Amino acid sequence: MKDRILICAMQTNYKDLKIWRMAFDMAISTYDVITRLPQCESRNIADQMRRTCTAMPLNIAEGASSQTAKQFLSHLRYAYASGQELNVLIMLSFKLGYIDKNLFSERHESLDKCLRALYKFTLNLERSEAKKSMFIA
Repeated sequence: MKDRILICAMQTNYKDLKIWRMAFDMAISTYDVITRLPQCESRNIADQMRRTCTAMPLNIAEGASSQTAKQFLSHLRYAYASGQELNVLIMLSFKLGYIDKNLFSERHESLDKCLRALYKFTLNLERSEAKKSMFIA
């Protein structure tokens, strides 16, 4: 049943994917961090945060619309990489004193949950595709 769900993921509305909802919520909550950054970071950390936090749900949505699992997996990997980049930016914001420990902990924990779910989903889809290719060969 699990494999069937994963195989059908490319044919489903991206909004129905838990990983997309988590990434979307993370993007929205990241804007709270961005508003706390000083003006001097508007062209550096803030711009990069905007790109990485929006890239996560965008790549998942685009991947869910792909014609093949290989394309979907590629987009999931880009989303994961963007999440890791966002993680570094949140750590930088904390270490530079732009956000307090509570906000850092909240965002870091939320992002960690999102990335773990995304990694697990990607791994399950990879395994599902590997099983499928064994039967085709």
